[in-house]
Amino acid sequence: AGMNGTAIENFVCVIFNVSFMNCTWHVGRTATEDTQYFLYWRSSKKEDFIECQNYTKDNCGRHTGCRFQNVTIENKVAYFLVNGSRSGQNIQSYEERIMLISDYFIAEKLTPPLNITVNCTADSHSCSISWQPPRTSHVKKRSCFKYEIVIENK
Repeated sequence: AGMNGTAIENFVCVIFNVSFMNCTWHVGRTATEDTQYFLYWRSSKKEDFIECQNYTKDNCGRHTGCRFQNVTIENKVAYFLVNGSRSGQNIQSYEERIMLISDYFIAEKLTPPLNITVNCTADSHSCSISWQPPRTSHVKKRSCFKYEIVIENK
């Protein structure tokens, strides 16, 4: 239902700092300035949808993104719904079931590694560097991470 071209486009979400999620989208091709969108999400089919409480807006005041706090996606699947209206008429809704492992619609920006320690010895002219993996919302295996160390002489 709703007029063609009014549904959102280019929907993307990014998880950061383990439990925060930012979602963004572009307004539909035929969306007018009075079109308004509302985002709902849930992490399983058994849960109720949660509406965004913190929208970002474009110059016309239309919702074009959302910031969520305390997000947990334990089964690596999330369900999203964006609906809305314009001049009292319904617009086309957008529904998406997104797999975390696809990294296509949801990505995660990782925190830096934790507890970095450097021990250098003058006798052997060598250093030992150790750290713990970054905190993440869904990666549990340490072997999933690759690290790069850049050493600068100052």
